Amino acid sequence: MSSRAEHVASTSAAAEARTALRLTRSISATWWYVASAIVLFEPVVVLLVVGVLVEDGFGRPTALAIGAGGLLWWLATLPPLFAYRRRPEGAPLVVWRHHLVPFLVAAAYGIAAGTVTGAWVVGALPLVQVVMLLNWPPGVRARVVLAGTALLVALAVIDFRLTVEPDGSGSWIQLIILSTLLPVITVSSLWWWDVLVALDRARASEAKLAATQERLRLATDVHDLQGHHLQVIALQLELAERLMPQDPEAGMEQLRAARASVDDARQGTRDLATRFRSVPLSDELANAVDLLRAAGTEAEAAVDPEAPLAPASALGPVIRETTTNVLRHGGGRWARLSLTRSDGSWRYEIANDVAVDAPESTGGSGLDGIARRAAEADGDLEVRREGETFTVVVTVPAENGVAG
Repeated sequence: MSSRAEHVASTSAAAEARTALRLTRSISATWWYVASAIVLFEPVVVLLVVGVLVEDGFGRPTALAIGAGGLLWWLATLPPLFAYRRRPEGAPLVVWRHHLVPFLVAAAYGIAAGTVTGAWVVGALPLVQVVMLLNWPPGVRARVVLAGTALLVALAVIDFRLTVEPDGSGSWIQLIILSTLLPVITVSSLWWWDVLVALDRARASEAKLAATQERLRLATDVHDLQGHHLQVIALQLELAERLMPQDPEAGMEQLRAARASVDDARQGTRDLATRFRSVPLSDELANAVDLLRAAGTEAEAAVDPEAPLAPASALGPVIRETTTNVLRHGGGRWARLSLTRSDGSWRYEIANDVAVDAPESTGGSGLDGIARRAAEADGDLEVRREGETFTVVVTVPAENGVAG
Protein backbone atom coordinates (compact mmCIF):
# COMPACT_ATOMS: atom_id res chain seq x y z
CA MET A 1 0.00 0.00 0.00
CA SER A 2 2.71 2.46 0.94
CA SER A 3 4.72 1.58 -2.17
CA ARG A 4 1.66 2.36 -4.28
CA ALA A 5 1.27 5.78 -2.65
CA GLU A 6 5.00 6.47 -3.03
CA HIS A 7 4.81 5.48 -6.70
CA VAL A 8 1.89 7.84 -7.34
CA ALA A 9 3.70 10.65 -5.55
CA SER A 10 7.00 10.08 -7.34
CA THR A 11 5.36 9.75 -10.74
CA SER A 12 3.33 12.92 -10.20
CA ALA A 13 6.43 14.80 -9.07
CA ALA A 14 8.38 13.58 -12.10
CA ALA A 15 5.62 14.67 -14.45
CA GLU A 16 5.32 18.06 -12.78
CA ALA A 17 9.06 18.63 -12.90
CA ARG A 18 9.28 17.60 -16.52
CA THR A 19 6.44 19.93 -17.45
CA ALA A 20 7.96 22.81 -15.47
CA LEU A 21 11.35 22.42 -17.15
CA ARG A 22 9.83 22.62 -20.60
CA LEU A 23 6.72 24.70 -20.11
CA THR A 24 6.19 25.17 -23.82
CA ARG A 25 8.37 22.42 -25.22
CA SER A 26 5.45 20.20 -26.21
CA ILE A 27 4.03 22.99 -28.37
CA SER A 28 7.31 24.53 -29.52
CA ALA A 29 6.60 23.66 -33.15
CA THR A 30 3.34 25.58 -32.90
CA TRP A 31 5.20 28.57 -31.49
CA TRP A 32 7.37 28.74 -34.60
CA TYR A 33 4.26 28.70 -36.79
CA VAL A 34 2.81 31.51 -34.69
CA ALA A 35 6.00 33.57 -34.67
CA SER A 36 6.62 33.09 -38.40
CA ALA A 37 3.41 34.98 -39.22
CA ILE A 38 4.89 38.02 -37.49
CA VAL A 39 8.55 37.50 -38.36
CA LEU A 40 7.84 37.11 -42.09
CA PHE A 41 5.27 39.85 -42.62
CA GLU A 42 7.42 42.62 -41.15
CA PRO A 43 10.24 42.21 -43.76
CA VAL A 44 7.59 42.11 -46.48
CA VAL A 45 6.45 45.59 -45.38
CA VAL A 46 10.04 46.82 -45.49
CA LEU A 47 10.56 45.35 -48.97
CA LEU A 48 7.38 47.03 -50.20
CA VAL A 49 8.61 50.35 -48.83
CA VAL A 50 11.90 49.93 -50.70
CA GLY A 51 9.99 48.90 -53.84
CA VAL A 52 7.81 51.99 -53.65
CA LEU A 53 10.86 54.23 -53.31
CA VAL A 54 12.52 52.63 -56.33
CA GLU A 55 9.37 52.92 -58.43
CA ASP A 56 8.93 56.58 -57.47
CA GLY A 57 12.43 57.44 -58.67
CA PHE A 58 14.27 57.81 -55.38
CA GLY A 59 17.97 57.15 -55.56
CA ARG A 60 19.50 53.86 -54.63
CA PRO A 61 21.27 55.27 -51.53
CA THR A 62 17.92 56.48 -50.15
CA ALA A 63 16.21 53.17 -50.83
CA LEU A 64 19.09 51.22 -49.28
CA ALA A 65 19.14 53.49 -46.22
CA ILE A 66 15.42 53.04 -45.65
CA GLY A 67 15.79 49.29 -46.24
CA ALA A 68 18.61 49.10 -43.69
CA GLY A 69 16.51 51.03 -41.19
CA GLY A 70 13.63 48.63 -41.80
CA LEU A 71 15.94 45.70 -41.18
CA LEU A 72 17.01 47.24 -37.86
CA TRP A 73 13.35 47.75 -36.92
CA TRP A 74 12.59 44.13 -37.76
CA LEU A 75 15.53 42.89 -35.66
CA ALA A 76 14.48 45.15 -32.79
CA THR A 77 11.01 43.56 -32.66
CA LEU A 78 12.43 40.03 -32.25
CA PRO A 79 13.52 40.28 -28.56
CA PRO A 80 10.07 41.34 -27.25
CA LEU A 81 8.42 38.77 -29.52
CA PHE A 82 10.50 35.86 -28.25
CA ALA A 83 10.35 37.14 -24.67
CA TYR A 84 6.56 36.91 -25.02
CA ARG A 85 6.85 33.14 -25.44
CA ARG A 86 7.87 32.55 -21.82
CA ARG A 87 6.37 35.58 -20.15
CA PRO A 88 5.09 34.75 -16.63
CA GLU A 89 1.49 35.26 -15.62
CA GLY A 90 0.91 38.78 -14.36
CA ALA A 91 3.89 40.18 -16.29
CA PRO A 92 4.03 44.01 -16.33
CA LEU A 93 2.81 45.86 -19.40
CA VAL A 94 6.28 47.09 -20.32
CA VAL A 95 9.57 45.33 -19.56
CA TRP A 96 12.03 48.04 -20.43
CA ARG A 97 14.97 45.74 -21.10
CA HIS A 98 12.83 44.13 -23.82
CA HIS A 99 10.86 47.11 -25.10
CA LEU A 100 12.98 50.28 -24.77
CA VAL A 101 15.25 49.66 -27.77
CA PRO A 102 12.34 48.52 -30.02
CA PHE A 103 10.44 51.71 -29.12
CA LEU A 104 13.39 53.95 -30.00
CA VAL A 105 14.22 52.10 -33.22
CA ALA A 106 10.55 52.02 -34.29
CA ALA A 107 10.15 55.75 -33.68
CA ALA A 108 13.30 56.60 -35.63
CA TYR A 109 12.44 54.30 -38.53
CA GLY A 110 8.83 55.49 -38.64
CA ILE A 111 9.90 59.12 -38.86
CA ALA A 112 12.48 58.39 -41.55
CA ALA A 113 10.28 56.12 -43.69
CA GLY A 114 7.20 58.32 -43.30
CA THR A 115 9.11 61.45 -44.24
CA VAL A 116 10.76 59.94 -47.30
CA THR A 117 7.64 58.18 -48.66
CA GLY A 118 5.19 60.87 -47.55
CA ALA A 119 2.85 58.12 -46.30
CA TRP A 120 1.37 58.58 -42.84
CA VAL A 121 0.58 54.90 -42.45
CA VAL A 122 4.19 53.95 -43.13
CA GLY A 123 5.36 56.39 -40.46
CA ALA A 124 2.92 55.16 -37.82
CA LEU A 125 3.12 51.41 -38.44
CA PRO A 126 6.54 50.65 -36.79
CA LEU A 127 5.52 52.21 -33.47
CA VAL A 128 2.02 50.67 -33.56
CA GLN A 129 3.58 47.25 -34.20
CA VAL A 130 5.84 47.52 -31.12
CA VAL A 131 2.82 48.55 -29.03
CA MET A 132 1.10 45.33 -30.13
CA LEU A 133 4.02 43.30 -28.67
CA LEU A 134 3.56 44.68 -25.15
CA ASN A 135 2.20 42.42 -22.40
CA TRP A 136 -1.38 43.59 -22.70
CA PRO A 137 -4.05 41.77 -20.66
CA PRO A 138 -6.40 39.75 -22.94
CA GLY A 139 -9.38 42.12 -22.76
CA VAL A 140 -7.28 45.25 -23.11
CA ARG A 141 -5.28 43.82 -26.03
CA ALA A 142 -8.45 43.50 -28.14
CA ARG A 143 -9.33 47.16 -27.60
CA VAL A 144 -5.75 48.24 -28.30
CA VAL A 145 -5.59 46.39 -31.63
CA LEU A 146 -8.96 47.84 -32.66
CA ALA A 147 -7.74 51.33 -31.84
CA GLY A 148 -4.42 50.79 -33.61
CA THR A 149 -6.09 49.34 -36.69
CA ALA A 150 -8.62 52.17 -36.78
CA LEU A 151 -5.76 54.68 -36.63
CA LEU A 152 -3.91 52.97 -39.48
CA VAL A 153 -7.07 52.73 -41.60
CA ALA A 154 -7.72 56.44 -41.09
CA LEU A 155 -4.14 57.24 -42.08
CA ALA A 156 -4.45 54.92 -45.07
CA VAL A 157 -7.52 56.84 -46.27
CA ILE A 158 -5.55 60.09 -45.98
CA ASP A 159 -2.65 58.55 -47.89
CA PHE A 160 -4.93 57.33 -50.69
CA ARG A 161 -6.29 60.85 -51.08
CA LEU A 162 -3.09 62.84 -50.71
CA THR A 163 -0.16 60.57 -51.56
CA VAL A 164 -1.18 57.74 -53.87
CA GLU A 165 -2.02 58.71 -57.41
CA PRO A 166 -5.32 57.42 -58.82
CA ASP A 167 -3.33 55.26 -61.22
CA GLY A 168 -0.74 54.48 -58.57
CA SER A 169 1.35 51.35 -58.65
CA GLY A 170 0.27 48.09 -57.11
CA SER A 171 3.19 48.28 -54.66
CA TRP A 172 1.65 51.36 -53.02
CA ILE A 173 -1.70 49.65 -52.62
CA GLN A 174 -0.13 46.45 -51.28
CA LEU A 175 2.01 48.45 -48.85
CA ILE A 176 -0.91 50.38 -47.40
CA ILE A 177 -3.20 47.34 -47.15
CA LEU A 178 -0.55 45.16 -45.50
CA SER A 179 0.41 47.97 -43.12
CA THR A 180 -3.18 48.23 -41.86
CA LEU A 181 -3.46 44.44 -41.46
CA LEU A 182 -0.13 43.77 -39.73
CA PRO A 183 -1.29 44.64 -36.17
CA VAL A 184 -4.32 42.34 -36.52
CA ILE A 185 -2.10 39.53 -37.81
CA THR A 186 0.29 40.06 -34.89
CA VAL A 187 -2.35 40.10 -32.17
CA SER A 188 -4.28 37.14 -33.58
CA SER A 189 -1.05 35.11 -33.61
CA LEU A 190 -0.22 36.06 -30.01
CA TRP A 191 -3.80 35.29 -28.95
CA TRP A 192 -3.56 31.83 -30.49
CA TRP A 193 -0.31 31.23 -28.61
CA ASP A 194 -1.93 32.30 -25.33
CA VAL A 195 -4.73 29.79 -25.92
CA LEU A 196 -2.25 26.97 -26.53
CA VAL A 197 -0.25 27.83 -23.39
CA ALA A 198 -3.45 27.88 -21.32
CA LEU A 199 -4.41 24.45 -22.68
CA ASP A 200 -0.93 23.10 -21.95
CA ARG A 201 -1.07 24.35 -18.37
CA ALA A 202 -4.57 22.89 -17.96
CA ARG A 203 -3.31 19.53 -19.18
CA ALA A 204 -0.49 19.55 -16.61
CA SER A 205 -2.91 20.59 -13.87
CA GLU A 206 -5.25 17.76 -14.84
CA ALA A 207 -2.47 15.20 -14.44
CA LYS A 208 -1.52 16.64 -11.06
CA LEU A 209 -5.16 16.65 -9.94
CA ALA A 210 -5.60 13.01 -11.00
CA ALA A 211 -2.60 11.94 -8.91
CA THR A 212 -3.84 14.00 -5.96
CA GLN A 213 -7.29 12.44 -6.18
CA GLU A 214 -5.79 8.95 -6.21
CA ARG A 215 -3.70 9.71 -3.13
CA LEU A 216 -6.78 11.16 -1.42
CA ARG A 217 -8.83 8.07 -2.26
CA LEU A 218 -6.10 5.83 -0.89
CA ALA A 219 -5.82 7.90 2.29
CA THR A 220 -9.62 7.78 2.75
CA ASP A 221 -9.72 4.01 2.35
CA VAL A 222 -6.88 3.54 4.84
CA HIS A 223 -8.51 5.93 7.32
CA ASP A 224 -11.88 4.18 7.11
CA LEU A 225 -10.38 0.70 7.39
CA GLN A 226 -7.89 1.34 10.17
CA GLY A 227 -10.14 3.76 12.05
CA HIS A 228 -12.91 1.17 12.32
CA HIS A 229 -10.63 -1.66 13.48
CA LEU A 230 -8.71 0.51 15.93
CA GLN A 231 -11.97 1.71 17.47
CA VAL A 232 -13.14 -1.89 17.95
CA ILE A 233 -9.79 -2.99 19.36
CA ALA A 234 -9.74 -0.07 21.82
CA LEU A 235 -13.22 -0.98 23.10
CA GLN A 236 -12.31 -4.66 23.43
CA LEU A 237 -9.12 -3.87 25.38
CA GLU A 238 -10.98 -1.45 27.64
CA LEU A 239 -13.60 -4.10 28.34
CA ALA A 240 -10.91 -6.71 29.03
CA GLU A 241 -9.25 -4.32 31.49
CA ARG A 242 -12.50 -3.92 33.40
CA LEU A 243 -13.34 -7.63 33.43
CA MET A 244 -9.92 -8.97 34.45
CA PRO A 245 -10.24 -8.30 38.24
CA GLN A 246 -13.72 -9.89 38.56
CA ASP A 247 -13.89 -12.38 35.65
CA PRO A 248 -10.48 -13.28 34.23
CA GLU A 249 -11.98 -15.74 31.74
CA ALA A 250 -14.28 -13.13 30.29
CA GLY A 251 -11.35 -10.70 30.18
CA MET A 252 -9.24 -13.25 28.29
CA GLU A 253 -12.09 -13.73 25.85
CA GLN A 254 -12.02 -10.01 25.08
CA LEU A 255 -8.25 -10.14 24.62
CA ARG A 256 -8.66 -13.00 22.15
CA ALA A 257 -11.32 -10.97 20.35
CA ALA A 258 -8.96 -8.00 20.21
CA ARG A 259 -6.25 -10.19 18.71
CA ALA A 260 -8.73 -11.44 16.11
CA SER A 261 -9.58 -7.82 15.32
CA VAL A 262 -5.88 -7.12 14.79
CA ASP A 263 -5.74 -10.01 12.33
CA ASP A 264 -8.82 -8.64 10.56
CA ALA A 265 -7.15 -5.23 10.31
CA ARG A 266 -4.00 -6.73 8.81
CA GLN A 267 -6.01 -8.80 6.34
CA GLY A 268 -8.08 -5.77 5.40
CA THR A 269 -4.90 -3.79 4.77
CA ARG A 270 -3.52 -6.58 2.58
CA ASP A 271 -6.80 -6.75 0.66
CA LEU A 272 -6.72 -2.99 0.16
CA ALA A 273 -3.16 -3.13 -1.15
CA THR A 274 -4.10 -6.02 -3.44
CA ARG A 275 -7.03 -4.06 -4.81
CA PHE A 276 -4.76 -1.14 -5.67
CA ARG A 277 -2.18 -3.44 -7.23
CA SER A 278 -4.77 -5.31 -9.29
CA VAL A 279 -5.69 -2.57 -11.71
CA PRO A 280 -6.49 -4.13 -15.13
CA LEU A 281 -3.47 -3.93 -17.39
CA SER A 282 -5.45 -2.12 -20.09
CA ASP A 283 -6.20 0.58 -17.51
CA GLU A 284 -2.57 0.62 -16.39
CA LEU A 285 -1.46 1.24 -19.98
CA ALA A 286 -4.15 3.87 -20.51
CA ASN A 287 -3.08 5.64 -17.31
CA ALA A 288 0.56 5.48 -18.42
CA VAL A 289 -0.30 7.05 -21.78
CA ASP A 290 -2.36 9.79 -20.12
CA LEU A 291 0.45 10.56 -17.69
CA LEU A 292 3.06 10.74 -20.45
CA ARG A 293 0.84 12.98 -22.56
CA ALA A 294 0.22 15.22 -19.57
CA ALA A 295 3.99 15.63 -19.30
CA GLY A 296 4.15 16.76 -22.93
CA THR A 297 5.20 13.44 -24.49
CA GLU A 298 3.55 12.10 -27.63
CA ALA A 299 2.51 8.65 -26.38
CA GLU A 300 0.39 5.78 -27.66
CA ALA A 301 -0.25 2.16 -26.64
CA ALA A 302 -1.20 -1.06 -28.43
CA VAL A 303 -3.05 -3.56 -26.19
CA ASP A 304 -3.88 -7.19 -27.00
CA PRO A 305 -7.64 -7.93 -26.81
CA GLU A 306 -6.86 -10.73 -24.34
CA ALA A 307 -5.04 -8.37 -21.96
CA PRO A 308 -7.39 -9.30 -19.02
CA LEU A 309 -5.72 -12.74 -19.04
CA ALA A 310 -2.23 -11.30 -18.56
CA PRO A 311 -0.60 -11.51 -15.08
CA ALA A 312 -1.43 -8.06 -13.70
CA SER A 313 0.42 -8.69 -10.44
CA ALA A 314 3.67 -9.13 -12.38
CA LEU A 315 3.28 -6.61 -15.21
CA GLY A 316 1.35 -3.84 -13.42
CA PRO A 317 4.34 -2.67 -11.32
CA VAL A 318 6.57 -3.00 -14.39
CA ILE A 319 4.33 -0.67 -16.41
CA ARG A 320 4.32 1.89 -13.61
CA GLU A 321 8.08 1.70 -13.07
CA THR A 322 8.95 1.99 -16.76
CA THR A 323 6.58 4.95 -17.13
CA THR A 324 8.38 6.68 -14.27
CA ASN A 325 11.72 5.96 -15.94
CA VAL A 326 10.53 7.56 -19.18
CA LEU A 327 9.41 10.67 -17.29
CA ARG A 328 12.69 10.94 -15.41
CA HIS A 329 15.24 9.93 -18.03
CA GLY A 330 13.53 10.08 -21.44
CA GLY A 331 13.88 12.77 -24.06
CA GLY A 332 10.21 13.64 -23.66
CA ARG A 333 9.24 13.79 -27.33
CA TRP A 334 7.61 10.37 -27.85
CA ALA A 335 6.94 6.98 -26.26
CA ARG A 336 5.35 3.77 -27.57
CA LEU A 337 3.89 1.04 -25.32
CA SER A 338 2.56 -2.38 -26.29
CA LEU A 339 1.26 -5.54 -24.60
CA THR A 340 1.00 -8.63 -26.79
CA ARG A 341 0.70 -12.38 -26.36
CA SER A 342 2.64 -14.95 -28.37
CA ASP A 343 4.01 -18.47 -27.88
CA GLY A 344 2.51 -18.96 -24.43
CA SER A 345 3.96 -15.75 -22.96
CA TRP A 346 3.09 -12.09 -22.53
CA ARG A 347 5.40 -9.44 -23.95
CA TYR A 348 5.36 -5.87 -22.64
CA GLU A 349 7.46 -3.35 -24.55
CA ILE A 350 8.04 0.37 -24.05
CA ALA A 351 10.24 2.44 -26.34
CA ASN A 352 11.05 6.13 -26.06
CA ASP A 353 13.49 8.74 -27.25
CA VAL A 354 16.62 9.29 -25.16
CA ALA A 355 17.36 12.55 -23.38
CA VAL A 356 20.23 14.55 -24.82
CA ASP A 357 22.23 14.33 -21.59
CA ALA A 358 21.28 10.73 -20.78
CA PRO A 359 24.18 8.34 -20.05
CA GLU A 360 24.73 5.28 -22.17
CA SER A 361 23.02 3.07 -19.56
CA THR A 362 19.58 4.67 -19.14
CA GLY A 363 17.20 3.74 -16.36
CA GLY A 364 19.43 3.44 -13.29
CA SER A 365 18.25 1.41 -10.33
CA GLY A 366 14.75 1.29 -11.78
CA LEU A 367 15.91 -1.37 -14.25
CA ASP A 368 17.21 -3.47 -11.36
CA GLY A 369 13.75 -3.47 -9.80
CA ILE A 370 12.14 -4.36 -13.13
CA ALA A 371 14.61 -7.22 -13.61
CA ARG A 372 13.80 -8.51 -10.11
CA ARG A 373 10.06 -8.43 -10.76
CA ALA A 374 10.51 -10.19 -14.09
CA ALA A 375 12.64 -12.89 -12.43
CA GLU A 376 10.04 -13.41 -9.68
CA ALA A 377 7.46 -14.12 -12.40
CA ASP A 378 9.90 -16.50 -14.20
CA GLY A 379 10.22 -13.91 -16.97
CA ASP A 380 12.99 -12.11 -18.81
CA LEU A 381 14.11 -8.50 -19.18
CA GLU A 382 15.67 -7.11 -22.35
CA VAL A 383 17.10 -3.59 -22.59
CA ARG A 384 18.25 -2.03 -25.85
CA ARG A 385 19.57 1.36 -26.87
CA GLU A 386 19.75 1.96 -30.61
CA GLY A 387 20.75 5.50 -31.52
CA GLU A 388 18.19 7.83 -29.93
CA THR A 389 15.75 5.03 -29.09
CA PHE A 390 15.70 3.26 -25.71
CA THR A 391 13.62 0.07 -25.43
CA VAL A 392 12.65 -2.10 -22.46
CA VAL A 393 11.03 -5.49 -23.10
CA VAL A 394 9.64 -7.71 -20.33
CA THR A 395 8.43 -11.23 -21.18
CA VAL A 396 6.57 -13.36 -18.62
CA PRO A 397 4.86 -16.74 -18.95
CA ALA A 398 1.12 -16.72 -19.54
CA GLU A 399 -1.06 -17.82 -16.63
CA ASN A 400 -4.16 -19.91 -16.83
CA GLY A 401 -7.34 -18.03 -16.10
CA VAL A 402 -7.88 -14.42 -15.47
CA ALA A 403 -4.97 -12.71 -13.83
CA GLY A 404 -5.69 -11.17 -10.52
